[in-house]
Amino acid sequence: MKDDLQFSWELSGSGWATYRISDAAHKHKEIVSYCTNALADLLHGVAGLYGEPSVQRVSFDLEPAEERWQLRRRGKDVDISIYRFPDMHVSWDAPDEDGELSWSSTQPRQLLGHAVVEAARTVLSLHGEAGYLKKWVQHPFPVAELHDLRRLHQQEDECQRCQNSPGPDIHR
Repeated sequence: MKDDLQFSWELSGSGWATYRISDAAHKHKEIVSYCTNALADLLHGVAGLYGEPSVQRVSFDLEPAEERWQLRRRGKDVDISIYRFPDMHVSWDAPDEDGELSWSSTQPRQLLGHAVVEAARTVLSLHGEAGYLKKWVQHPFPVAELHDLRRLHQQEDECQRCQNSPGPDIHR
């Protein structure tokens, strides 16, 4: 079922974040490590859905496992498939389908873009850039990536909710 996507991203400890994604049928939760610039990579991957190629991949380090998102744009919709691999250091070049499918859904790109923008804005609002760096340790808050995704989402999806929603000022 479409138009029912929920997504959140929370810093859950020094160098750890918990994300939750769900639709009407299924929920998925994972704890990701700071060994990759996870939130920046996710923002960049979703922003990539506004151009070519139509498939984006985002990899999260779970220490030692890997979770890989495959985002495949089909017109105005996105097929979201999340695969899990037991060891990131072994799986980095494995085909997505070699992993265990953990969660999948098809959602409008507009809804996915909005959900990811709002989740990132919530993190920034709660922690600020300095607080984010203190908790995430290895990487600063991805201001440029959030700005780029928000701009693309507003232009391409004509999202009025995003333009009018309160939150921290995002600038470059």
